[in-house]
Amino acid sequence: MELLLLSNSTLPGKGWMEHALPLIAGQLNGRRSAVFIPFAGVTQTWDDYTAKTAAIFTPMGVHVTGIHTVADPAAAVASADVVIVGGGNTFQLLKECRTRGLLTPIVDAVKRGALYIGWSAGSNLACPTIRTTNDMPIVDPQGFDALGLFPLQINPHFTNALPEGHKGETREQRIRELLVVAPELTVIGLPEGNWITVSKGQAVLGGPNTTYVFRAGEEALPLEEGHRF
Repeated sequence: MELLLLSNSTLPGKGWMEHALPLIAGQLNGRRSAVFIPFAGVTQTWDDYTAKTAAIFTPMGVHVTGIHTVADPAAAVASADVVIVGGGNTFQLLKECRTRGLLTPIVDAVKRGALYIGWSAGSNLACPTIRTTNDMPIVDPQGFDALGLFPLQINPHFTNALPEGHKGETREQRIRELLVVAPELTVIGLPEGNWITVSKGQAVLGGPNTTYVFRAGEEALPLEEGHRF
């Protein structure tokens, strides 16, 4: 399978998805037909989100179709060379994908050779479940099970920083809560600016920042760019 799982879509001082463009170009390998799944978008329309995404892929020779615009979404996924899943609210994303019967077709498409590109919520959707999302559960997705394309849980936008005077839990504390009730899980704290590529049976960490792996009963394990999972 071919996956590009990005922590985020925007970095300070850079345009939207600018940091990801070389990564995308490097994994396209001649793929030219893409479907975009915009359902995580809540405060922007799905049409606008699709147009925004198409604007960065068109110069690379990729034609992008919004999955919400086609009569047979499952068939559109099945025929696509690239499946792009945008960020936003992960609960909304999973709910819409489940309701429209897209989870299995996405898995089947990627297993037969389509490239999966996701950022933030789109990276969460590639995991076994969405239990490591940072988002509010604004809708009920009728279960947390997701695509399972990547075998570990990803926490996008990972940071342990807290504003001065803030008394809430750190991100690691939240992850540790999950590992108490589900100690079998492994969670990757993927900071902004980092990503994971999967190609030819290898998952490789990229990006300039330290990534952390969390397992029940163990200290957080720091990983740097180039680590192979």
